[in-house]
Amino acid sequence: MKSIIIFLTLIFLTNCTSHSVKFGKKCTKLAYDNTYEKSMIWIVDKKNLTTFESKISKENCIKNGEKL
Repeated sequence: MKSIIIFLTLIFLTNCTSHSVKFGKKCTKLAYDNTYEKSMIWIVDKKNLTTFESKISKENCIKNGEKL
């Protein structure tokens, strides 16, 4: 229980700095070796918010064969 509280606290504190926290299942595009990254929680630098959705999205998960 303590680790869950610490984890949630860190997520909220991260949001107060130069990063933004994005929730929801999202994936990267397939690489040349058929690998990709997926996660439910993404911590994104606020400088890269404009390009984040073009690189990491729910649509990529569908294209990669993931179930949403």
